[in-house]
Amino acid sequence: MNRKLVITQNVTLDGSIEMLGDWFDPQGQADVDNSDLIAELHRQDSTADAFLTGRQTFEDMRGYWPKQEDDATGITDYLNRVQKYVVSSTLTDPQWQNSTILAGDPIAEVSALKERPGQDIVVTGSITLCHALVRAGLVDEYRLFVYPVVQGRGRRLFPDGYELPRLRLIEAKSFRGGITYLRYAAR
Repeated sequence: MNRKLVITQNVTLDGSIEMLGDWFDPQGQADVDNSDLIAELHRQDSTADAFLTGRQTFEDMRGYWPKQEDDATGITDYLNRVQKYVVSSTLTDPQWQNSTILAGDPIAEVSALKERPGQDIVVTGSITLCHALVRAGLVDEYRLFVYPVVQGRGRRLFPDGYELPRLRLIEAKSFRGGITYLRYAAR
């Protein structure tokens, strides 16, 4: 059985995954108890052994997460130890432990990665890569963390004009901070 390719995104109520404002704080809001949200993230991390990303998202994350020293969320620890795969034709040295550059055709590279034994492969951010994976039909699940914010602009998870006949809801829950979680199967 092939590994699942899972797109996990933080999304505004109006459907934007592009972070143009300050609606998303990777370590949570200081005045809100996000322990239930963090527990869900750790539950998902325990089922994934590969983190797939495009170059821009990788560089953004590499510039932030490894520098966090008092990260109570545990995200830094997870990202430092998980095997990271970076789709890039320009990056030559990832400069972050456990990182592999996928320099070939992204669809072929990700298809081959799905064939290898292992747990879930998770991609987040990386809007251009997500659009390519969606168009190629490689995505098995969508995990959306919906923030109670309307941004009014920004790129969306699905490419313009793209249609999926019907997604199957697997799971839905809400968290104390007002974020909701929706998990859909693509097939």
